[in-house]
Amino acid sequence: MLASSALVAGGIGFFSFKTDDRFFEIARNLDIYATLFKELNLYYVDEVNPNRMVKTSIDAMLKALDPYTNFFAEDEIEDYMTMTTGRYNGIGALIGQRQGKSIVLMVYEGTPAEKSGLQIGDEVVKVDGVDLKARKDADPGKLLKGQNNTAVKLTVRRYGQKDPVELSVIRDVVKMTNVPYYGMVSDDVGYIDLKDFTATASREVRTAFQELKGKGMKKLILDVRENPGGLLNMAIDISNIFIPKDSEVVTTKGKVTEWNKTYTAMNPPLDLEMPIVVLTNSHSASAAEIVSGVIQDYDRGVLVGQRTYGKGLVQTTRELSFNTKLKITTAKYYIPSGRCIQAIDYSHRNPDGSVGKIPDSLKTAFKTKAGRVVYDGGGVLPDVVVEAQTPSPVALSLTNKGLIFDYAVKYRHEHASIKPAREFHLTDAEYSEFAKWLGDKEYDYTTQVEKDLGTLEASAKKEKYFDQIQDQLKSLKTKMSHSKDADLNTFKLELKTLLEQEIAGHYYLQKGLKEASFSTDPEMKAALDLFKDMPRYGTILKGK
Repeated sequence: MLASSALVAGGIGFFSFKTDDRFFEIARNLDIYATLFKELNLYYVDEVNPNRMVKTSIDAMLKALDPYTNFFAEDEIEDYMTMTTGRYNGIGALIGQRQGKSIVLMVYEGTPAEKSGLQIGDEVVKVDGVDLKARKDADPGKLLKGQNNTAVKLTVRRYGQKDPVELSVIRDVVKMTNVPYYGMVSDDVGYIDLKDFTATASREVRTAFQELKGKGMKKLILDVRENPGGLLNMAIDISNIFIPKDSEVVTTKGKVTEWNKTYTAMNPPLDLEMPIVVLTNSHSASAAEIVSGVIQDYDRGVLVGQRTYGKGLVQTTRELSFNTKLKITTAKYYIPSGRCIQAIDYSHRNPDGSVGKIPDSLKTAFKTKAGRVVYDGGGVLPDVVVEAQTPSPVALSLTNKGLIFDYAVKYRHEHASIKPAREFHLTDAEYSEFAKWLGDKEYDYTTQVEKDLGTLEASAKKEKYFDQIQDQLKSLKTKMSHSKDADLNTFKLELKTLLEQEIAGHYYLQKGLKEASFSTDPEMKAALDLFKDMPRYGTILKGK
């Protein structure tokens, strides 16, 4: 007994020493930082901005941890609140920079911007008399925000009009919806596009689900592609719609043991039987992965698409001094099968954000409720994998240069109306007009084959083989050199589809963009094909 007491006492003494030593190191380094900052402020050749300097140093420190631990300065709190609530005081338009111009990229339905007549493609020249070109530091997004029921005056240049257009827009609370679109995609299949997890996400999904059920929905496609996640409680509530009350949804585990918790479904579900397909891709993250994983772990539906992002970390917001905040990673979350979907290495990803192939040796097997084998190590792998579509070089160039967008602006000006988005298609003659319009536009690009030939030539020169194969290389380069006109014909279907979707968006806003994509969306097609083959759907859920 005495020996045990001595061991415990020794342990306490060692812990005290280590804790004191750690606090001394923290205090010492903070003192170094403060004296360094003082010297910079006093003696650096130019004036320094203390707020910017400290923000830069904090961001650099947090970058050494993980990508999701972030500091919000006082002037960023409004953006933080918008991110978590989906609400802000403004006009409801997305403004982007294009070749030094502030261009309206989207007008949201039912907002002051739409009611005032602001159009996609308008160039915002002035905001309340502030010339955006003269004031390079002016942020149009911040200038458009303000108190409710106050007017903001916009001067815009509109395609096809010689004189600027003056608009007065009355600011209001703008709510960015979590479900920008829902509707019936066939006689008995409903579709819900879930794009975020702010404070009203669960209510929006429930409303959409009940309305669609009232319209005859007997099967559901839930789309969480491009959904970056959000509030944990919204993921729990949305999962609860499809699984029994008291079912485990997610468990969090971190360093602070009192924060470790298992969250369960708190309410009666809306439906336990309806067949569900969840669409995922490499940008479905965090809360979107919880919902996807819960549906898969309880064999409640089939996942279709690509592996999800792999963010299984929980963030908690801590209040700091002077109205600043710290969003800090405090735990990992585990879905009902017991797996953590956090990517093993979140610092190295593919260009599209995906985690790529994970070696089998690094994966651990888990089982769904029905006994299907699923794995951890990086996101949620769908039951039906649909290869991600790779855009052609010409499509990427036209999109990045804004030429698809610009032609849609032109088309909108020249055509008072079009058919409903689902029915709208360009004729071959109209596509030819687009190709002709591109004749004097700059949009050159390098194909992958041309890049590979360049790499081969460089390697041949390095390894002294170039003289032997230079004639063959020259011949290959001539044959494989791309022709814009030829590519416009080769990739006509892809380019025509992009153009139709963009044009539909200019007439019917977000809903138009979505509905115009239905006929060519590969994941949507795979989901509808699966619903036409219910025996296959059942076989997948049984793991056979």
